[in-house]
Amino acid sequence: MTNPSILILPGDGIGPEVMTEVRKVIDWFGANRGMAFDVSEDLVGGAAYDAHGTPLADETMARAQSVDAVLLGAVGGPKYDELDFAVKPERGLLRLRKEMDLFANLRPAVCFDALADFSSLKHDVIAGLDIMIVRELTSGVYFGEPRGIQDDNEGGRVGINTQRYTTSEIRRVARSAFDLARKRAGRVCSMEKANVMESGVLWREEVQWVRDNEYPDVELSHMYADAGAMQLVRWPKQFDVIVTDNLFGDLLSDVAAMLTGSLGMLPSASLGAPMANGRPKALYEPVHGSAPDIAGQGKANPIACIMSFAMALRYSFDRGAEADRLEAAVEKVLADGLRTPDLMGQQDLAPVSTAEMGDAITAALDAGI
Repeated sequence: MTNPSILILPGDGIGPEVMTEVRKVIDWFGANRGMAFDVSEDLVGGAAYDAHGTPLADETMARAQSVDAVLLGAVGGPKYDELDFAVKPERGLLRLRKEMDLFANLRPAVCFDALADFSSLKHDVIAGLDIMIVRELTSGVYFGEPRGIQDDNEGGRVGINTQRYTTSEIRRVARSAFDLARKRAGRVCSMEKANVMESGVLWREEVQWVRDNEYPDVELSHMYADAGAMQLVRWPKQFDVIVTDNLFGDLLSDVAAMLTGSLGMLPSASLGAPMANGRPKALYEPVHGSAPDIAGQGKANPIACIMSFAMALRYSFDRGAEADRLEAAVEKVLADGLRTPDLMGQQDLAPVSTAEMGDAITAALDAGI
C-alpha cells in the first residue's frame, strides 16, 4: 500500500512560515505514530503568478486533483492589488475550490479554556464554545451568471452578480451538515434570507426536505442570516451546526472566528465527493489571510494551519484519535501560557515566535505519547 499523499501549497505572506510548522507536525506523526505521508509542494496565488504568470498553473491543478489532501497557507498581498481580476492571487484558490468541486466548507469555532478571557465577549458567553459552520462553497452569488460591470446607457455603470442555487447543490451541502450533526449534538440551524430572496425560499424548502426525508433524527431550525449574525454574538452556544450559503457563510464564519479572539486560531476544511479510494476531495487551510504586514517576522500564529492538518487527519485519513491528540497538544501549549503576538492581550509575558510555537506543540506531542 502506498502512503497517503498531501500536496502543500504555502502561498503568500505568512503562508510559508506557518506551513513550515505544519511540516514539523507531519514529520512528527511519521516518526512517532507510524503515519508516513508522501508530501509534495507547489505554488499558488501571488507566488505562482510570479513564477508562471498565473495564480495556479495547470500542472498544479492536476496534482491537486490526484492527491488525498491539499494543505494551503494563504494567498494575496498588496503587491498584487493592481493585477487584472482574472489573475489576482485569490483566483487560484477559487479555481481549486471550483474544479475540485469542494462544495462543503467546514469552519469550526472552538474556544479553548485558556483563551476564554481573550475574546471580546464575556467569559460565560464564550467559555466552552464548540460550533461548526458548514458553508456551501461552489455556487451562489460568487459563481452565478450573469455577472460583471457594464454601462447602463445613462452615462453610468451597473455591477451585476447573480445569486443562483439548484436543488442538488442545496441538498448535498445540507447532507454534509446533517452528517456532522449526527456525530455532535444532533442540531442543525439553517440560515438564509427567505424573507427577501427567492433563492432563500428554495434553500429553506430543500434543507427541510432533506431533514424530513433522510435525517428525521436530527433537530432542524431555520433563521434569517442577519438574525443569525446577531445571535452568534449574543449567545453563540445555542448553536451546534450552522449550514448556510456561500455569501452568508463567508460573513457568518468570520463573525464566529472572532468569537475565539483571533483569526490565527481557526482552521477550515473544504470537502467534495469521495474519490475512488473513498477519501473525499479535500482542501485544508487556515481562516486567516496572508497578513503581509507581519510576513517574514516570525510573528504569525501557526495554530490555525496546524489545526487544519488535524482536520485532515479526521476527515481525509480517518484518524480521529490522532486529530484529538494534536488538538490536545495545542490546548496544553496554550494552557501553559505560550502566546504568539496576536494572543497576547494584556499579558506581561513575552510572546513566542512562529517557530517556537511549532516547537512547543511538537514537544507537547512528545509528552503525550
